[in-house]
Amino acid sequence: MSSSPASELSDDDSTIKAASETTPLLATAATGPIAEPIEGPAWDGGPQDDSDDDKPLPLGQIFLLCFTRLVEPISFFSIFPFINKMIWETGGVAKADVGFYSGLIESLFSATQMCVMIGWGRAADRFGRKPVLVISLCGVAVATALFGMSKTLWQMIIFRCLAGVFAGTIVTVRTMITENSTQKTQARAFSYFAFIGNMGIFIGPFIGGSLESPAHQYPSVFGRIQFLKDYPYALPTFVTGAIGAVAAIVSALFIKETLNHKDSKSSSGPPPMSTWEIIKSPGVLIVLGLSSHVMLLAFAYTAVVPVFLFTDIDLGGMGFSPIQISAVMAVAGLSQALWLLLIFPPLQHRIGTGGVLRACGYVWPLFFLACPLCNIFLRNHVIVLFWIVGSTALLIGSGVAMAFTGVQLALNDVSPSHETLGTLNALALVLSSGIRAVAPAVSTAVFAIGVRGKIFGGHLFWIVLISIAAAVNVNIRFLPAQAQGGFKKPSADSES
Repeated sequence: MSSSPASELSDDDSTIKAASETTPLLATAATGPIAEPIEGPAWDGGPQDDSDDDKPLPLGQIFLLCFTRLVEPISFFSIFPFINKMIWETGGVAKADVGFYSGLIESLFSATQMCVMIGWGRAADRFGRKPVLVISLCGVAVATALFGMSKTLWQMIIFRCLAGVFAGTIVTVRTMITENSTQKTQARAFSYFAFIGNMGIFIGPFIGGSLESPAHQYPSVFGRIQFLKDYPYALPTFVTGAIGAVAAIVSALFIKETLNHKDSKSSSGPPPMSTWEIIKSPGVLIVLGLSSHVMLLAFAYTAVVPVFLFTDIDLGGMGFSPIQISAVMAVAGLSQALWLLLIFPPLQHRIGTGGVLRACGYVWPLFFLACPLCNIFLRNHVIVLFWIVGSTALLIGSGVAMAFTGVQLALNDVSPSHETLGTLNALALVLSSGIRAVAPAVSTAVFAIGVRGKIFGGHLFWIVLISIAAAVNVNIRFLPAQAQGGFKKPSADSES
């Protein structure tokens, strides 16, 4: 489930252009486009001019940036189908310890990203978006390719952490998409961004599962290649690395720089707020908490659902085969992508960010409840209800993915000023990466405890997760007014 800045407000087109080109990178990296506040003071630039809203979305640049967006989820998820097998065969560890080291490797990847994101953002603000994007893509391509050639556990950890070091792709692509869009077109731009991210989550495991151990899977094609016998996991990581390399070349040749160095050197204005002053600003702590809350739900669910689908029915799972698990995850990913591409932009425009978040808050506990219910139906051989509830959860419940983009918009809206967006969103990035580093291990541990002890019929994890999801509704009630707006421009009455 995986997963970010603001369109600048000004009185004329030239001011709009200058402002957007000087947006601090981290202002846009974590949260995507910003909706214009309906209540509260406007930023220094004032309301955005209508003529800027009428500018068409530069689809060529948006689609090229979306292509580079594919690299991160493909790199992250492509090793999932074989990581456990690789650890056992090449890492020299006991089968009982494989799960621990698998979780450790992924946690260290996220922890590394958490440590370097702010540095990449500052580099992009100083040297430009495009150089940071190209360098990051090259680094990810090399580190991902080398991972498949690991022969020891330490090599696996080092190469995975090295891939995490080049996290500039994550923070830069989101910024450049925002700087290529306007207040009116950014919802559509980020729906493309979210859609392609979900496609990456689908493509990554497909590459990893279909290309690992090629000499064994496809002996007639690769059986005589000794290198692939010695390095059975090199082919999928080489392919993933090649995608990153192509994205780097495309970025260097065709993607346009969106940071104007001349305009960015302006130093006028009040002194910057401290981090503590930003945190104490109205609504900031509430939205940061809500952002962390929904990220916790996402990472916990993503970590446990493959194990849940694999676990035997009598232990509290679904007892699915690998191909069935792949089918379920593919349908869920496609459903989420379609919700984000087709439903989110018009829905957010109609009911606002707050409305989308409230709707997701009501659906989320029901979405999680479907998992233990489906297990109960299978245990009692009530197949009709199993298909009804399971299909509804996959196709309709997947719409909760809209909350991720919604909460990102809310975070931008509560920023005290344009100049504080960088620090505010850096805080959100650090919190998100920290949760990503811890939540999977804790979640799978809780699930394992429930299954082993048959606590609540093996459904302990789902009861805990449903309780956490229900608390989202409580947090949303405290969402400040300026974080609940949509992309509609305020009326004269509201402005007054």
